Amino acid sequence: MPVRVRDRWVHFEIGDVCYPEPAHLLRELHGKDLLQGKVVDVSDGGSAGEAFVVVEVEGLAQPVVVPVGRVKGVL
Repeated sequence: MPVRVRDRWVHFEIGDVCYPEPAHLLRELHGKDLLQGKVVDVSDGGSAGEAFVVVEVEGLAQPVVVPVGRVKGVL
């Protein structure tokens, strides 16, 4: 007899979600959370005129790229 799961709490990894896209879930759950990291590179703005920073965030395997104008503060 299969385990009954209806009306029960379950655990799963965000990466295993099929719908909606895991990235959408993360934005919905944590889109307003503030992250902190160390700037390791800055773009020159290029032809579009908007500069970006490359930031290493502890706990993330890859650095993130953020528009300079979206940085909330500098420590």
